[in-house]
Amino acid sequence: MDLIKNSEVFRKLSGIAGTINNSGIENLKKEGGKVAGYTCSFVPEELLIAAGFMPFRIRGTGSKSADLANDYFQAANICSMVRHCFNHILTGEYDFLDAAIIGGGCDANRHILDNWEKSDAKIPFLHRIFFPHATGDLMVEYFRNQLADMKAGIEKHFGIEVTDEKIWNAIKLCNEARDLQKELYSLRKADNPPITGAETVDVIVAGNSMPKEEYIADLKTLLNELKNTKVEDKNYKARLMIIGPCHDDTSMCDIIEGLGGITVTDLTCFGAKIIYGRVKDSGADPLQAIAEYQVQDRPFCPKNLGAHPIISKTVFENIKDYKVDGIIGQNMLCCDTWGGELYILNKELKEAGIPMLRIEREYIPDSLGQIQTRVQAFLETITGGTQ
Repeated sequence: MDLIKNSEVFRKLSGIAGTINNSGIENLKKEGGKVAGYTCSFVPEELLIAAGFMPFRIRGTGSKSADLANDYFQAANICSMVRHCFNHILTGEYDFLDAAIIGGGCDANRHILDNWEKSDAKIPFLHRIFFPHATGDLMVEYFRNQLADMKAGIEKHFGIEVTDEKIWNAIKLCNEARDLQKELYSLRKADNPPITGAETVDVIVAGNSMPKEEYIADLKTLLNELKNTKVEDKNYKARLMIIGPCHDDTSMCDIIEGLGGITVTDLTCFGAKIIYGRVKDSGADPLQAIAEYQVQDRPFCPKNLGAHPIISKTVFENIKDYKVDGIIGQNMLCCDTWGGELYILNKELKEAGIPMLRIEREYIPDSLGQIQTRVQAFLETITGGTQ
């Protein structure tokens, strides 16, 4: 789009999303700042920010091979996202990290910590946090205790105090970022959205890769540009939604939009899942507020018992709100939890008359031509081959 291509702030955010280390991190480190990596959206950025860290969501962007990581993981049964992320760790791409919190979202993810400890890749502080596989008051209490252990470990290792006031302030900061990201998604409900799916991916991924205050300022600027620009009618074939786990690159959206479709929303671990709702920003216990949000308000991961009804309800609400014509369900090879979830969703969508295309792929796609052919046929199915 002309607006986005000419937007200086978008070019900045897109550049940050397309690499690992960036100028913001380099400047932060020069000034004595600290960066904490994390591997799952259920690891709360709020607690890391309150402890004085810039949170960075660990991803495999730019990876060309997982050969080194394959010595630690069985390639035949471990998803390639985990292997490519760990390969970056082994090659030094994440040497700028001062700490890392490994979320026990899935079993493959959990073993990043085990293998990190065994490897020659050193890091000052490494901690694992487990997420419950069910909801309810007991599970909130369990996760609140996990957060307390994480906080205590950081305080002891770095000789700092993470006060309740600091956590409440961080909660408000992250809520502000989520609110702005929701505004960005709302713009895509329009008949002629001012931003594409691929461009949205870049903007959202950048939010996990740079100082939060700087990101908020940049996102406000971008939203102002988008809202004050008249969008010409676009002749797209269909409005699609992407569902699945990691979605931290633009490859799938690029294929869809290169074939004349448009991605108007998603339910993915790097997309809409991370901007759902708000954390309660006042009360007696900020850790309790974070735990309630993560365990009760956004239990979207199919690894959680009882998550499917919430996932299904959210998908059908999005279909209505974003005028979705079809669904693309993508999951990584060896990701059984999302594979099972997409199987169930496919049956429900079929009964409702909503077309869905399931794609099982590697994290770094090695068969884009085949995927492109399938997406093209799917778009023709939706349009009847008339556009």
